[in-house]
Amino acid sequence: MKNRSLRRTTAVGAVVAAMSLTAACSGGEGAPGASAPSGNGEVAKDIQGTVRVLMEGVPDTDIVQGMLAGFNDEYPGVTVEIETAVYDQMRDKYVASFTAPEASYDLAILDNPWVGDFAKAGFVKPLDSYIDSTPDYDYEDIAAPLRKINEVDGHIYGVPFYNYGLGLIYRSDLIDNPPATLDELVTVAQESATDGRAGIAMQPQRGYKAFEEWANYLFAAGGSIYDDGGEITLDTPEAKQALETYIDLYKSAAPDNSLNWAFDEALRSVSSDKAAMMVSYNWMLPTLNAEDGPAGELAGDFALATMPGGKQVLGSWNWAIPANSETDDADWAFISWLTSLDGEKLRVMAGGAPIRQSVLADPEVAEKGFGADYYKTVGEILGNSAPLCQGANCDEMIQAVGTELNAAVAGQKSVDDALADAEAQAKRIQSS
Repeated sequence: MKNRSLRRTTAVGAVVAAMSLTAACSGGEGAPGASAPSGNGEVAKDIQGTVRVLMEGVPDTDIVQGMLAGFNDEYPGVTVEIETAVYDQMRDKYVASFTAPEASYDLAILDNPWVGDFAKAGFVKPLDSYIDSTPDYDYEDIAAPLRKINEVDGHIYGVPFYNYGLGLIYRSDLIDNPPATLDELVTVAQESATDGRAGIAMQPQRGYKAFEEWANYLFAAGGSIYDDGGEITLDTPEAKQALETYIDLYKSAAPDNSLNWAFDEALRSVSSDKAAMMVSYNWMLPTLNAEDGPAGELAGDFALATMPGGKQVLGSWNWAIPANSETDDADWAFISWLTSLDGEKLRVMAGGAPIRQSVLADPEVAEKGFGADYYKTVGEILGNSAPLCQGANCDEMIQAVGTELNAAVAGQKSVDDALADAEAQAKRIQSS
């Protein structure tokens, strides 16, 4: 089962300052021993090298492991060594490698909140020249919101690996039509609730989960996390409507005593017939509908829809080349092979979460994967989505905002005070 580990709180402002200083002392992109990237995306098939990468121990990583033999059919001289770790270890391990005299990892896989910090610190290299010079790569085929996550100061620092865009998962045997507006979401959730089943399993746990879930309500209310100029906009009439609706729904249709619920608790509730809906990652639908999945006899009764209003929160993991890597061309051979049109198709048919629009519309993918309706909805999710944070200190910013939201749900703060404090903290954190 694919899962998302809870992010831990990090004093990111202090960490990034320390990282940047270390990078300057160790040379950053000019670190001793590091070879300059060729920038040529047409990597020779006889290239030699060992590429070491740290990845989260999740099914998408297992899929990549299973594709290595196919990669080596084309690049027999490149050995890819994958080390796995739990989410909470990954950032620290990467920072240690980025700042070491000799890197532990030649290739990196970055969660989207890290991209801005690592690019600004000089820990990862821009990939523009590789992308532009790779024959038939068609970078524009990757969903635009996913591409945007990796753009920092006009350069591209990562290539999407897999998405974790959110959607509304609901019981299709209980709900005929998914809600299209916030008001409809409240109505459907309340009407779906019975003595033994909640209308919706919510995830208001303090920190990341509260923000990740509530931001979908913000979008549905017509609000945004940032305005067109990049300024944080969390203390607005739309944000107030979204938070009031969120709290109302929690009180009227969510399971009792679920203030500290996150992904695992909500999933258990939905899969055991204790809740009719949940906001979750789009790729949870195949998991819930699998005959050997967590839902048991309910398998096949779940459906996926875009969030009310049509816009949702987006996350992604992204391939990047460390500044102190000495295997840039071999790194790019692997990245470009795996994320190419053919590589992406193979990965998605094996169960991977898609990034390319063409793959979502491919009949063979639909037949061998999870069906045309599923991929159509995933395309709609990826086409109208945005991450929780852009720019600096995202981990800390997300944690701070989610803490304020949870306080409002708990009744410890008024909606007005929670939103004012959330915006003030977010601005302070991202400007430091």
